[in-house]
Amino acid sequence: MLGEIRERTHMPTISMFYGILIRMFFYDTDKHNVPHVHAEFQGQVGVYSIPDGEILAGKLPPKKHKLVVAWIAIHEDELMADWDLAVNGKKPFQIRGLDQ
Repeated sequence: MLGEIRERTHMPTISMFYGILIRMFFYDTDKHNVPHVHAEFQGQVGVYSIPDGEILAGKLPPKKHKLVVAWIAIHEDELMADWDLAVNGKKPFQIRGLDQ
């Protein structure tokens, strides 16, 4: 439980849409060399590669998965800019969701 709380405090929510929370891990990024985001929907979590939208771990419901992949494709440049901030110990910026 404490590890989960610690991890979430270092994973700010950078976007929200259709009940999906998108978070970017920015603490100890040496362990996370593939640029990625964590997408959460109703307790399910999928970890997605930013460059190609490939799911690296976890699973989301099929419709939510498709939304996350589309959102990543639309915002790839912004996500990579946020990743650069994160690996340099800075907080990433908010990115618009699909429903905004």
